[in-house]
Amino acid sequence: MNNLETLKQWVEESRHIVFFGGAGVSTESGIPDFRSVDGLYSQKFEYPPEVIISHSFYERNPEYFFRFYREKMLPLGFEPNVTHRRLAQWEQEGKLDAVITQNIDGLHQKAGSKRVYELHGSVLRNYCTRCRKFYSAEWLKESKGVPRCSCGGIVKPDVVLYEEGLDQDTLMKSVMAIRRADLLIVAGTSLTVYPAAGLINYYQGNRLVLINRDETPYDSQADLVFHESLGSIFSQLP
Repeated sequence: MNNLETLKQWVEESRHIVFFGGAGVSTESGIPDFRSVDGLYSQKFEYPPEVIISHSFYERNPEYFFRFYREKMLPLGFEPNVTHRRLAQWEQEGKLDAVITQNIDGLHQKAGSKRVYELHGSVLRNYCTRCRKFYSAEWLKESKGVPRCSCGGIVKPDVVLYEEGLDQDTLMKSVMAIRRADLLIVAGTSLTVYPAAGLINYYQGNRLVLINRDETPYDSQADLVFHESLGSIFSQLP
């Protein structure tokens, strides 16, 4: 039996699938990732992108941060792809327990997934740092300069910047889901960003599947490895 047939069988048999995904899940919807040849980190800016989207840079230079954020980090108008849709289908069928994502684009929810643990937050939620009033991504996109609430406070995206800690509740729910999983599919992530990448170590089963275009540091630990596009795999799964 080849790897794809094995994965199909595992999906059929599993009742507690957990999916853990990164930027590669959304690139097939047209959203650029960070580390590929044409990703954000390869583009030329006055500062490296990982500096611009750090907490200290946001504090020091909010004007530049928001200019970059509006141009490069607000993926509005994109649609879910086959991977997002298949995961939502599995959840509706009672086979999938949770989607854990490093993405901030909200496409899993747009596809219909309900249990989505967003490790790095979401561009769809923006809050005043003073009064906590909610603002939409569209409002932020249309705002000028440093976005201000009606109370005068800065409206900050609910995304985890470099130097900021992950939400502990989201992290704990992710750990619990992975521990309970009978099939863990890790896809579209280089598994180099911690603490997110370390979550894979909580898996206690023997059906760990890695799907990523390039090799990852965890390939040798996986039970099945695919170096292919997610769409080519997920379009063939039940």
